[in-house]
Amino acid sequence: MSTDMELHAVASLLRRGHSLDLLSTGQALLGALLGLGQWLLGTITPWAIALSVALLLLGLLQKYWALRVAFDAELFQRVADSPLPLAERTVALDQALAALGLQPASVGGRAWPQRSRGALDLLRRQALLLAAQTILTLGFILASPWLAIAG
Repeated sequence: MSTDMELHAVASLLRRGHSLDLLSTGQALLGALLGLGQWLLGTITPWAIALSVALLLLGLLQKYWALRVAFDAELFQRVADSPLPLAERTVALDQALAALGLQPASVGGRAWPQRSRGALDLLRRQALLLAAQTILTLGFILASPWLAIAG
């Protein structure tokens, strides 16, 4: 039964990816507004456009990983909640993923700790992309000309 609790714990951790996704979406929208604002004001600077585009691209990449993490979170939760023995749940999941073309049949049968590490690696990738977005956002704020005017 400890494996069931581990599956629940991994599913719970993976659901935290939704919060990361919301934060990243806000930063991507900020990047879009910064780029659009420059165009509307007619004060287009190359570095600001580059930062704006970088925020958008990182936001799109993060969105991809967020979708993968959310999918894994649901799968782990379903497997953990199933009343079937774990071996049967594993076989059923592998068959379903192979039938949908989401996993090669040769990869099936992996142990749950290995699957958990893989799923948590996706969450780490998502968090790293959010961190990169945050650093760019802070860099844009600190390098912006309005700080010199306000100070």
